[in-house]
Amino acid sequence: MKILILCTGNSCRSQMGHGFLESFDDRLTVRSAGTEAIGKLNEKAVAAMKEAGIDIGHHTSDPVDKYLGEAWDYVITVCGGANENCPAFPGKVKNRLHIGFDDPTYATGTEEEIWSEYIRVRDEIKESFYKLYKEEIEPGL
Repeated sequence: MKILILCTGNSCRSQMGHGFLESFDDRLTVRSAGTEAIGKLNEKAVAAMKEAGIDIGHHTSDPVDKYLGEAWDYVITVCGGANENCPAFPGKVKNRLHIGFDDPTYATGTEEEIWSEYIRVRDEIKESFYKLYKEEIEPGL
């Protein structure tokens, strides 16, 4: 099963979702991309995932154009910008979903407060993607 996770910058939330889905089932082919990919991963997102036991440090931040010609079982947007700007995948996407999350890169406050926002968002992504996996994806495998 092929899953593409989209965000605007492809540096944080989509990367976390990518890492979690891969960790749930090695039968899944998971990719992530950005409508305006910035070309690098958010260091705090990488650290938050490492704390959860998942290494996403080897992932790349790719533009969505890289994947437009492929067929997907799921295309999932995780931010409002990507949902609004998601390019058409004519006839090549079986399921298109939007599961939105706050962007922790905009968190303000002390380092501890900012870090707690990354952890909160990471945990929300894990919970939402695990629910999706158990209820929709796994039964289809």
